[in-house]
Amino acid sequence: MSQREERAYFHMADVRRKRATPRRAVAVGELYAGSAFDDIVAGHLPKGDAIAMAEVAGLQGAKNASQLMPLCHPLPLEYLELRCEPVPERQAIRVYCEVATCARTGVEMEALAGVNAALLTLYDLTKPVQPALAIGGVRLLFKEGGKKGLWFHPDGLSDAEKAHYRPQAVARLDGVSAAVITLSDRAHRGDYEDISGPLLVERLHALGAEIGPAEVRADDAGALSGHLRELAAAGVSLVLCTGGTGLGPRDVTPEALAQVADRRVPGLAEMFRSQSSQHTPLAWLSRADAVLLGRMLVIALPGSAKAVAQGMDILAPVLAHALAMVAGGGHA
Repeated sequence: MSQREERAYFHMADVRRKRATPRRAVAVGELYAGSAFDDIVAGHLPKGDAIAMAEVAGLQGAKNASQLMPLCHPLPLEYLELRCEPVPERQAIRVYCEVATCARTGVEMEALAGVNAALLTLYDLTKPVQPALAIGGVRLLFKEGGKKGLWFHPDGLSDAEKAHYRPQAVARLDGVSAAVITLSDRAHRGDYEDISGPLLVERLHALGAEIGPAEVRADDAGALSGHLRELAAAGVSLVLCTGGTGLGPRDVTPEALAQVADRRVPGLAEMFRSQSSQHTPLAWLSRADAVLLGRMLVIALPGSAKAVAQGMDILAPVLAHALAMVAGGGHA
């Protein structure tokens, strides 16, 4: 293949196996207006009210991002807001574009396209009275949703920006006593190294939970149910099990949970299967389950590391609220 052919190769990212999740992005940029600043703010430019027109143009720019950038996925946007704020100390107009939707890919490019369209419109309407304009500081301010969750630009946000946009991270599990149990005959015998359990430990630790190393146990319903009772008596609030939820003859984790359950929590298992099915239809074969043993929430996930990672992406946003409710907190 020639260098020219190598350079010409391109493709859209394949997002068919990704899960649709709520996404939000906010971008920002500035027009440095110089002596034209007062006329822009007062709406006295020859072509009309530049700020009002820029906000309309920004909305159109965000909605047409996939038309401007060939490899950008076309997305049905559910929310758009354009704001133009005068910054007198710099004689600048600061433009914000907030975009939100529920999709398999993010809306960063839509937010950036909105900002750029608004800035170019401000430039176009202002250049008759001040050709020495400049555009700068265009960047993604923050984004939410998807696999990576909440991300901030290294330059950070001002207090006013935080108050207006209220970025939302996954609720933390600070102070929650948790345990992870891997159920696998082969891993228990040492036939292979357990990967799923340590992954759950890592994810729970990142959320602030108090947790030790993952335990590896054989597929034994009686032994597991007895150990769950011990954990509940010790004051553990959350137990995540991985493995033993399939259709094989030794997959008995749901049966162990049934032996100790004071109450079932079917919605968590249903949510896991439903949202996992966006990754693979095999998710519908999972017997993932969730129960309450006293004030301890027990969730059984599949044994594969990939399913565990996806399961935590699905469950993490609701775990803190679920545990608060178990402890007697409200529903909202």
